[in-house]
Amino acid sequence: MSLRAFFSTVVGGLVLLTVVAATLLVVLTTALERMASTLSESVEGVRQAEELEVDLLVHSRLVALPGAPILADPSRGRSPPQIEADLRRQLVEMHGTASTQEEREMLAEVQTQVYAYLHAQQAPLRPGFSGAQHDATAMASLDAALRSLERLIQLNVEQAQEARQSAAYWSEMANVLGLVLGLLLMTTLGLVIFWLRRFALRPVTALRHAMAGFGRGGRHLRAPEQGPSEIRDMAQTFNEMADSLTHQQEQQLAFLAGVAHDLRNPLSALKLSTALTGRGEVTPERMQRTLALVRRQVARLDQMVGDLLDATRIEAGKLELQLEVRDTRELARSVVELYQSGDSGHTLELVTPDTPVLVRADPARLEQVLNNLVSNALKYSPSGSRVEVSVGGDAEHVVVAVADQGIGMSAEDLRGLFIPFQRAGNAKQRAPGVGLGLSVSRRIVEAHGGRIDVESQPGQGSVFRVHLARVTSAGPPEPPAPNDEEEPAGAVH
Repeated sequence: MSLRAFFSTVVGGLVLLTVVAATLLVVLTTALERMASTLSESVEGVRQAEELEVDLLVHSRLVALPGAPILADPSRGRSPPQIEADLRRQLVEMHGTASTQEEREMLAEVQTQVYAYLHAQQAPLRPGFSGAQHDATAMASLDAALRSLERLIQLNVEQAQEARQSAAYWSEMANVLGLVLGLLLMTTLGLVIFWLRRFALRPVTALRHAMAGFGRGGRHLRAPEQGPSEIRDMAQTFNEMADSLTHQQEQQLAFLAGVAHDLRNPLSALKLSTALTGRGEVTPERMQRTLALVRRQVARLDQMVGDLLDATRIEAGKLELQLEVRDTRELARSVVELYQSGDSGHTLELVTPDTPVLVRADPARLEQVLNNLVSNALKYSPSGSRVEVSVGGDAEHVVVAVADQGIGMSAEDLRGLFIPFQRAGNAKQRAPGVGLGLSVSRRIVEAHGGRIDVESQPGQGSVFRVHLARVTSAGPPEPPAPNDEEEPAGAVH
């Protein structure tokens, strides 16, 4: 699992946990609010029913005194008509606060009985009825109303008890859910810390130790490729870098050994030549042969040192180009004539178009590239074979090709052909060198804004092509931009 996926999962889980907790909080708050409202309505219903009950009893007491004038309520200074008005008002208010259908039905029954009581009190004495019978009828209606009020009070009390029990239940559920959510949160944090310590921090620590050890010289140290995918990628990148650095170090050591070996050969020849000239009589013919040998060895040394200096300048980003508009045909012709003047044992041909092929380039550097390509073609081709140098292209590009009929190269050899200090196995056996010529040539061509490629088959020869931008006689284009592989501080001049 990657760190991104892990933290996305953790954050998603925490968000889900937060949403669940918020939802439960809303549900609990709504339920408790509804229960509190029910409890408040029940208490209010009990208060109103008891007040109505008290007013009925006070009214019955005030009107029960036969032959006495209508008295006032001694507690509140109300007269029986005022109490009757309050009774009707209270009934209306109780209808407005009734919350259940059962309560509304019971309240309707109370209202009917209260109105029956008031009607019985206010009705005149009917013929054939005594005062006691009239009062008994009124009292029967009052008793019925009081019983209904008691049932209404009991109903509100039961509703209040149910609301309180529900509130206690939901409060307990809230405590349990809070505890569960807290435990889940703590467990999640514990698992996150455990996973990070075991699967993330440990690989990071191992990677840090490997990097520190490698920096102190432990070239064999590698980081374990384990843990999240990001850390595995970092470890893999470090291991690849460490392998590359180790390989480069091995190449540098091999290069130093090769340079020392290649320098020793001409130096040994020079030493032997100088030793021979100091023994006995030196004839003109012998002196000529010795001088020719010395010139060849000095030329080899000069070429090797020049390649090393060019490679150093290129890697430092200090390769300077003196750009001019030149005819590629003339540059190729001068290189071909140089090698034709010697006895190479090969057939060297030049193929050019009839019209000028202009490029903007440093003529010395471009001749250096062509010299290297032609020299390699002659060195790695059998005696008597044909080497062709051709100049061509189209309206926008110039292509200078060097084709030989030499030993050729395999696909594996082509992959490392332009890498500094690397030479193919068959090339090492055919001619001496340090493996810098083609690398320097490629960097020079790229500094001109061009490219160099090769086609080759083992035993069938090779074709090297240099691609450059073509210019017209109307005026030179802008200088090419520095190659991306060179450092900014070493811009090509």
